[in-house]
Amino acid sequence: MNEIPTVLVVDDDREIVRAIARLLELEGLNVLKAYNGLEAMDVLMTQSVQLLILDVMMPQMDGLSATMKIRESKNIPIIILSAKTEDSDKILGLSMGADDYVTKPFNPPELMARVKSQLRRYMRLGDVNKSKQEENIQIGGLSLDRNAKQIYVDHEPVKMTATEYKILELLMINAGRVFSAEEIYRRVWNEDAYSVENTVMVHIRHIREKIEIDPKIPKYLKVVWGIGYKIDPNGI
Repeated sequence: MNEIPTVLVVDDDREIVRAIARLLELEGLNVLKAYNGLEAMDVLMTQSVQLLILDVMMPQMDGLSATMKIRESKNIPIIILSAKTEDSDKILGLSMGADDYVTKPFNPPELMARVKSQLRRYMRLGDVNKSKQEENIQIGGLSLDRNAKQIYVDHEPVKMTATEYKILELLMINAGRVFSAEEIYRRVWNEDAYSVENTVMVHIRHIREKIEIDPKIPKYLKVVWGIGYKIDPNGI
């Protein structure tokens, strides 16, 4: 990365913000701070931010509401930070547009590893398949511009998060090949995969909602039951 990434840390507990900021600064990252969702929105309007660490339970605007609002205009990686550990809470956070979820009390090395993974993916989109040099991929009415990092459906641009883009890029480059949820997770998240089916499934559902006319009868992104997911190379 040529420029030093900036991370916005948002939590109403100032001690947690201070601790995370110190951790990030020791790794050479720039850090901005906010203490509720509204403050975070103000920062994002005026500052260049490459990653957001966002608590769920906050006054004025909670983390999930902030995530939905941010996703209307930005695709920067969002890591949700919460004391809630139930899978349903994690899935809810991901369904709102978050890219990852870390529970409190967090393990500093784990949080830092997740931050670095998200920043690598966001700052260097396109590195998953260096051997594939196609700049544009067209499948039916679905197209991918790898230079612009943009997805189009019937020539209309579609907004996607960094994670959604990487999943769809992986599948489109390898159209017809079936990827298990575990392989998708390893290739896109750059981490070992363990019980990741729900995480991947949430992102697949969001991608379908954005690229399919009828997500229940998908034309492009299909499930091969018991095996995984693929892009139909014929787009039918």
